[in-house]
Amino acid sequence: MTEPEITKETIDLGKSEWYLNRELTWLEFNRRVLREGQDSQTPLLERVFFLAVVGSNLDEFYMKRIGGLKQQLGAGLKKPSIDGMLPKQQLEACQAIALDILQKQQELELTLIELLEQEGIRICQYGDLTKEQQQEMTKYFRKELYPLLIPQGIDPAHPFPFISNLSLNWLVATSEKGRDQIFLNRLKIPTGIGAPRFIKVGSKHTYITFEDLIANNLEMIFPGLIIHSCELFRVTRNAITERTGEQANDLLAMIESALRERKFADIVRLEVGSCMTPQHRGMLAAELGIDENKDVVEISGIIGKKDLFEIWKIDRPNLHYPPHQPCDHPRLVTEDPNIFHIIRARKSILLQHPYESFETSVERFLKEASTDPKVLVIKMTLYRTSSDSRIIEYLIDAAQNGKQVAVVVELMARFDESANIRWAEAMEEAGIHVTYGVVGLKTHSKVLFVVRRDYNGLQRYAHIGTGNYHAGTARQYSDLGLLTNDPVICEDLTEFFNYLTTGYAPVRKYQKLLPSPNMLKKALINKIEREVGLHSAASPGLIQFKTNALEDKQITEALYRASQAGVHIDLIVRDSCRLRPGIPGLSENISVISVVGRFLEHSRIYYFKNGGNHEYFIGSADLMKRNLEERVEVVVPVEGKDLQATLREILNVQIGNRRSVWDMQSDGSYIQRQPVKDTDSRTIQEILIDLAEQRIALSPLARRKKRRKVEKTSQRKRN
Repeated sequence: MTEPEITKETIDLGKSEWYLNRELTWLEFNRRVLREGQDSQTPLLERVFFLAVVGSNLDEFYMKRIGGLKQQLGAGLKKPSIDGMLPKQQLEACQAIALDILQKQQELELTLIELLEQEGIRICQYGDLTKEQQQEMTKYFRKELYPLLIPQGIDPAHPFPFISNLSLNWLVATSEKGRDQIFLNRLKIPTGIGAPRFIKVGSKHTYITFEDLIANNLEMIFPGLIIHSCELFRVTRNAITERTGEQANDLLAMIESALRERKFADIVRLEVGSCMTPQHRGMLAAELGIDENKDVVEISGIIGKKDLFEIWKIDRPNLHYPPHQPCDHPRLVTEDPNIFHIIRARKSILLQHPYESFETSVERFLKEASTDPKVLVIKMTLYRTSSDSRIIEYLIDAAQNGKQVAVVVELMARFDESANIRWAEAMEEAGIHVTYGVVGLKTHSKVLFVVRRDYNGLQRYAHIGTGNYHAGTARQYSDLGLLTNDPVICEDLTEFFNYLTTGYAPVRKYQKLLPSPNMLKKALINKIEREVGLHSAASPGLIQFKTNALEDKQITEALYRASQAGVHIDLIVRDSCRLRPGIPGLSENISVISVVGRFLEHSRIYYFKNGGNHEYFIGSADLMKRNLEERVEVVVPVEGKDLQATLREILNVQIGNRRSVWDMQSDGSYIQRQPVKDTDSRTIQEILIDLAEQRIALSPLARRKKRRKVEKTSQRKRN
């Protein structure tokens, strides 16, 4: 008997079978990241970088996603997810895939270590060193490392010690001479406090690990004792410790308490070296309160592979990507030194990072605002920033220069909470008005707002971006930003900041901005439905989204309905994606691609053909329930044909590329595109670098300088 044909009339969009699991699709993203490390076309040290990225991502996955699933199990929750999987099923599936990725990661590690050695970069064992090198390392250990170590006994008089999250530890078995009793000791490896994980031996690129050096100098730590074994382990703890604002009157105190709780949170993974005995493995599992069969992961090679970032930083230009220096934005390279005059003349300027400089655009905007005597007020949202941030410096300068400065700091930015508390305290001491947003909502928007007294009265200027105000990630992440003094957008931002700083009257009127949680989701669904209404054979509908994740069920349902109506939909989704493309009667008009490359794709673009009245939006929000309903986000329209042409160029390059793109299949798997001809060999990001360089070369000021140079050369020849 044949299966009944699937048609749009027979499809129930409420059924779980049409939705993929968020966690599993995120793990699939890490397979694609790992593939960059496996690709021989990727420069060798960059392959090490991708190997380390996967290690870091898996650590975070266990802390956040596995930790969350274990909490659901512990609470006895049996509610299936949108895709129909129970917490237990999700946990088992995630652990199986994570282990498979780990296996491939370990195979790649061996390959890369061999290739590095061929290039003169050795990551070796202490025993592989010459006697002279061993003596040199022992001296280094005695002077630089030995004072940092604190051995802890494990016996009835010394209870099992607390093991901090992601710390490396030796389990050392010792005994006294002439006695059979074995004593266990825990020895924490204090990396991250001035001591590198990979220690350079001599002047050449030879490295041994910190833990290996310790293991070969244990007689110094345990003098007179017999060392029977030395086994490495590491624990991962649950990072889900957030509580609602109602549980604490003081938000700062609540966050600091949550950080302490995270340090002591339940363990979700125990990593052990492959040489650990079953007896010691079982003992650790019992002491840590975990399931030895499910929560213990045996590691070959380096435990904590994210530390390979240290190797990636080795200065060997031939083993890295060609150096990339962001260009200045051509509209900001003028003979007028005042950025406010430039923005006012252009109305809006679209920024594209890291291809265009963050320093000479966004940082310049804030720097000039901090010193310009005509600037009266500066407001901004701050989700993450760098440790050596000029952003904080300029905000403090502005306050000291007598300007009113208000900053909305998000204290609950995952893993940056303690840094944001420090920034908040430093800014408050400088006289900046610091608030922490709306209770119950994370402030994830990226907005910088300036009020200036111009020649014709008060004028407002703004930057709205897709990425954080972080100079480091602005060189590594692909993001967009809009510098504007559009009066309607700026009027909306005045309302937006009044909402953020008071937390009251969330229902405000916005003319152009699409903020969440109150407007964005509804607006996107309405625009998707509008596209269906405008679709015809003569004028086919078109929707194109570029986002980091598509997880929200209602948005997914709306896209399915649009596809069923014949609207063509291109989705560029970096990682998690619930939608299943290419299913007849449901999503045959939808394509989903993922882009992985040198820079992390982080920008969000939302495009609607709108019957030929093209609409483009950029902003901070992904298509996830948490972004659309539980966070304060800002999405802004990009108007002006030249700005829209730049966004169209980005979308076309990404959709049409054959080097950097992975096509999603209806079952959630991905197939990497292959170049068909020589011209297909360039990555998306190489193309965008070239386009940015062409724009600056063709800028009016560059052309004038070139013309003057030609005229001077001609004049010299005539003379």
